[in-house]
Amino acid sequence: MNLKTPIKITGIGKYLPKKILSEDLEVNFNIPNGWADKNSGVQQRYWTEAETVGYMGAKAAQQALDYSNTNIKEIDLLISAGASFDHIIPNQASVIKSQIKDADEYNFPALDINTTCLSFLTAFQYAAQVLNEKTKKILIVSSEVSSKHLDENNWETLTLFGDAAVAVIVEFDASNESYLIKSEHRTYSKGVNLTKIEGGGIKKPFKFFPYDKELHSFQMKGKNLLKLANIELPKFMDDFFKNTDYEIQNLDKIIPHQASKLGLLLFKKMFSLNNDIVLETLHKYGNCIAASIPLTFVDAIENQIIKRGDICLLCGTSAGFAIGGLLIKY
Repeated sequence: MNLKTPIKITGIGKYLPKKILSEDLEVNFNIPNGWADKNSGVQQRYWTEAETVGYMGAKAAQQALDYSNTNIKEIDLLISAGASFDHIIPNQASVIKSQIKDADEYNFPALDINTTCLSFLTAFQYAAQVLNEKTKKILIVSSEVSSKHLDENNWETLTLFGDAAVAVIVEFDASNESYLIKSEHRTYSKGVNLTKIEGGGIKKPFKFFPYDKELHSFQMKGKNLLKLANIELPKFMDDFFKNTDYEIQNLDKIIPHQASKLGLLLFKKMFSLNNDIVLETLHKYGNCIAASIPLTFVDAIENQIIKRGDICLLCGTSAGFAIGGLLIKY
């Protein structure tokens, strides 16, 4: 997709769980002091207690509605963009919708898009394609809870992940001042088994595979993922910027997935990017799966680091293994 497709972000919102873990995480799990910051780059992360995916998503959605002074009756479509879910059935978007104030009075569709960490990018691309005179406002919600699927014996993942919800409202921009310049998503199936939660699905259902910490916790082969990204990411970016008026070095801001400390360092080194252009929130939120990219984006808007008219690249990798990029004029 390489067209200037009119789409404007008019509402933003986020929800962070009340529970914050910093040095106390290391104390609670007998991890050496300073290990998390040194190895994962995360100084604090938010973890849910009683909050659900639906609750957090609805809270972020309401904030986005309030931010843009939008009434829920004006929403034409809700997209849940993430990997987390409260129930296997019904779909997560319908759960989020049911918890937004007065949304039950309006029967707009609610659908899920799950490309794990790239779900927000995929949902944004889809929204750009379906926005028109009939579908004028779309609510995209990325609500993620990773903390419930971590093995406390695996320090790499335990210290890395956080929980968060983010929402944006996008509209068809008739003025064409804000638009999607280009989006692309590639899946490299040779990396499909490098990141997974093995149990709990149809292949290994709980009925026949009772809870086991290793089987039902998040597992990733970090070194293998970095090797694969190191090979494929430069080729992806070379192709991505062909036939555009831009290069990765002359953008206003870049919002990468907050995958890991080493991943962010390698990304900047790979393309000779400085810290002013590449935005990072890993240290204060951790890796929040699909919520990471929009959380970093919204954080920058709230702090006036990203301003109207900025050319922004949202990009990253995901389980599967996939690489995605979204180039927009905010």
